[in-house]
Amino acid sequence: MNRFAVIAIFLFAAAFPLAAQHNPYEIDDACYPLFAEADRQVGMDGFEQANARLLEMAIAKDDTRAQTLYYVERLKDLTRRLRPVSPSTNAQDAQVIQYMEELQDLALEFGYKEFFYYAFELAHDHFYSHEKIVRTMELIEEMKRKAEREKDEYVRWMAARYLVSIYVNQNDPVSAKTHIMEALRIYGSTSNAVIRRHPVARLYCDLADTYPIGHDSVSINIQLAREACVVHMDSLRVQYCLAKLAAFQKDLVSYRQYRDICLEDPRLEDVSRTAEILFRNIDAIVFDKDPSKIDVSGMSSRLREVKYVANIAEKYGYKDEAFMLEKQLVAFEESTLSRLNLSKVAELDARLADLHMLGNAEREPVKVSRTLVWIDVLVLLVLLGFLVFLYLSVRRVNRTNRHLREINEKVRLADAAKTRFVQNMSHEVRTPLNAIVGFSQLLALPDGSFSPEEKDEFAGHIINNTKMLTMLLDDILNVSSMDSGNYRISYEDGEVNFIAQAAISSTEHRLQPGVRMYYEPESAEPYHFRTDPRRVQQVLINLLTNSCKHTAEGEIKLSSSLTAREGYVTYAVTDTGTGVPASEAEKIFDRFTKLNDFVQGTGLGLSICRDIAERMQARVYLDTSYQAKGARFVFEVPVAPVEEFPAQNRNNETKE
Repeated sequence: MNRFAVIAIFLFAAAFPLAAQHNPYEIDDACYPLFAEADRQVGMDGFEQANARLLEMAIAKDDTRAQTLYYVERLKDLTRRLRPVSPSTNAQDAQVIQYMEELQDLALEFGYKEFFYYAFELAHDHFYSHEKIVRTMELIEEMKRKAEREKDEYVRWMAARYLVSIYVNQNDPVSAKTHIMEALRIYGSTSNAVIRRHPVARLYCDLADTYPIGHDSVSINIQLAREACVVHMDSLRVQYCLAKLAAFQKDLVSYRQYRDICLEDPRLEDVSRTAEILFRNIDAIVFDKDPSKIDVSGMSSRLREVKYVANIAEKYGYKDEAFMLEKQLVAFEESTLSRLNLSKVAELDARLADLHMLGNAEREPVKVSRTLVWIDVLVLLVLLGFLVFLYLSVRRVNRTNRHLREINEKVRLADAAKTRFVQNMSHEVRTPLNAIVGFSQLLALPDGSFSPEEKDEFAGHIINNTKMLTMLLDDILNVSSMDSGNYRISYEDGEVNFIAQAAISSTEHRLQPGVRMYYEPESAEPYHFRTDPRRVQQVLINLLTNSCKHTAEGEIKLSSSLTAREGYVTYAVTDTGTGVPASEAEKIFDRFTKLNDFVQGTGLGLSICRDIAERMQARVYLDTSYQAKGARFVFEVPVAPVEEFPAQNRNNETKE
């Protein structure tokens, strides 16, 4: 089943809730057979003629919905025809965007906003299938911005549901959770009858999957899903979640009951394509007591379910097998990251090449403009012949020349900056890529060339360099997102110590040999405050990563305080590294600034920290009063920020 088929069904169901005519698409009965024929011909040679007949009849019947469907089918046909082509060309991508925008303009003009977001799905499917990840995420961010500006609750509801489906398919539960909470918040507060008709059981099931399987919120959200069941698929999805939870809780009677109900249902594959494999693996653990039967090789597209198997194996005492499953999970993730990173590198390289061509194109008009100015001067000299006019003309030409020199200098500086950036990034990206390729070649040598310990070491180097490459590319994308205005702060409840410990766990692998990293809270008691936990954690990870690069011995300490500054949570990262001169305290937060060119990195990490802090009404700075060896960076986060939207219906948002 196509990974976006479920989304398409949902959007079309929303588009056609009732049959006002005698067909399920609410179009004129004379248009319906022509539409059906055009839909059958999508991707085939007879499509254009069939779709043209649909448009002709739609205009004759003055049926605006059928006219909109003509543009829907046109975009579907284009993306279908381009699907076998890999990679697509810039011209083909531009045509997809053109068709998408024309469909969206017409959908808004006629008032069919559901088609506005269906156009996004078709375009997104095209870029995602060609692994153009940067463009895919830009398209998603564009849709999010338009939905946020839209005052219509129904449009924001559809956008949130669509984004949930995308992030669930991409195995990104953190991003999915944000949009699940947004959808539930809209559903809980709306009086829109169309929204209220939609079942929300799946949203609660997806929300349960964003938590660790043993977390209390899992059972709470499954119960909420059970209470919200409307259609059969809702009940089947809840039974599937209950089966996994019962296995983890060692309630084997309930597990067998829920498992059998799921396996007997022919639509189980619509809930999860790997459900049967998951149940076979759980059976091997809980009934056969034979962990050697565990095989998750067919579950690489469902990383969450691989995690379930590992957690259940550990719960039943098979720690070695659970550890091996975690390693396989990392391998699945690294394989996906490696493929996506290579795609990102290729796409970024193509964009830089386009920028270079654009720079050359911008210089040509400057030369033409200068020639035209001199021609004007000569014409004035010939026609007027007066010294006064010549004097005035020369003054004007001089002013123009100065302006042109300034423009040329800006172009030269921009070209030089672009060249330095490309050279720097080529070096930074090539270093981990060479390491990944080199160690992969060593692992590919015949058995006996290296010991198992050496192979494990090589694998560790591959994983470390892959994460380093991901960090470099994420820095670039974060900066691009901030510059384009797409970077958003999403407020929810966060816990001070949990955020800090998560940041420590994410950066421990970057420590240099012999260096100790630890967390020292002012209070071990949990403290919840209103913030964006992901952005706070990102700043802490960047600060800790910076300390790891510059600390060859000693320790790195992350501390937190609720009293250092009233109304703020104060995090501090203190290390025993090379330190930073007080005179450079602000310069290090500039983009592409590196005090040591021999240290790996883009010079963007601290700049990103400063940008995120400003967007969160927070403050990050170097503590120049710190006199001991090393450096101390401070991050002050407000506990009661001014949010971008009213924090209403917060109880719906925090049912965890």
